[in-house]
Amino acid sequence: MKLPKLKIGNITARLPIVQGGMGVGISLSSLAGAVAENGGIGVISAVEIGFNEDDYEKNKKEANLRALKSHIKRAKHIAKEGIIGVNIMTAVNNFEEMVKESVKEKVDIIFSGAGLPLKLPKYTKGSDTKIAPIVSSGRTAAIICKSWAKRYNILPDAIVLEGPKAGGHLGFKKDELGKPSTELKNLLSDVKKAIEPFEDKFKMKIPVIAGGGLYDGKDIAEILKAGAQGVQLGTRFVATHECDASFEFKQAYINANEDDIAIIKSPVGMIGRAINNDFLRSIESEEKRKIHCLTNCLKPCKPNKAPYCIAKALINSQKGNMKEGFAFAGANVHKVKEIVSVKELMDDLSKDIERYL
Repeated sequence: MKLPKLKIGNITARLPIVQGGMGVGISLSSLAGAVAENGGIGVISAVEIGFNEDDYEKNKKEANLRALKSHIKRAKHIAKEGIIGVNIMTAVNNFEEMVKESVKEKVDIIFSGAGLPLKLPKYTKGSDTKIAPIVSSGRTAAIICKSWAKRYNILPDAIVLEGPKAGGHLGFKKDELGKPSTELKNLLSDVKKAIEPFEDKFKMKIPVIAGGGLYDGKDIAEILKAGAQGVQLGTRFVATHECDASFEFKQAYINANEDDIAIIKSPVGMIGRAINNDFLRSIESEEKRKIHCLTNCLKPCKPNKAPYCIAKALINSQKGNMKEGFAFAGANVHKVKEIVSVKELMDDLSKDIERYL
């Protein structure tokens, strides 16, 4: 069977593959542009995107907005006619400004999770920018649809479902991981049932993009056959030449064994999946660290109680200093064995998916 396209409103991606937004600085314009150029939807992570700006620590808001604008322009230049998205976490302190700047730069689609993006339509109204909330359950999808329908008379242009095998911060409790109810296929069925009444009322279909632990063509084909219109991949795109992370960050993926994958408690009060290393082990053993809040970037973070500054740790690892940082990664990171080009990865995945459809 031929690989289906991914249609979101009036935009269509040649391949049903969305590259997940990965911060801090893992998916910027280089990666997003390359993915979009090769037929997928490339996504820039907006979280603390200005960390390389000279005035970042002094003028964080201005630095982030300036860098966001620059990366959207650059990604569009790389992608030519490709589809560029931005991932803006609801939990960031400058959410409204980042959304408005993305709309101003005519980004194709905004993905938003890490909380309920109930006000997102307020800032995109009247624009061509599509909006897609990121959810972890049918209940959350229904809450967003109900709120947007009542307050703005619209529904999401698409919904991203992130399962518990994803990398980074997870929308699940630790004891929910591994339960049959949180398997991606079951969650997909849950979401599709939850949004059906809203689709019927508005006489439209909301494409659901599923992700979290998907690795190869077989995984992707199975979730597409289960009813997803597209898939979101993050981990696979880190091990590409175009990924914006340092070589040392990518090498942590290549070197990771299955036993290295850990569920950690983030300073922002959520659990996350990462590759265990000496830095994380020192935090786990409650080794005293000098706390310096770099930016107070996320609303849930309480710097006076945090064991370390997650923004600083992620910036360190993005730049290659793994001794003072760590790498978030999906459950199947141990399967990654080499760094390839985005084109090679997309071509291989496309052929592999078609083989199993």
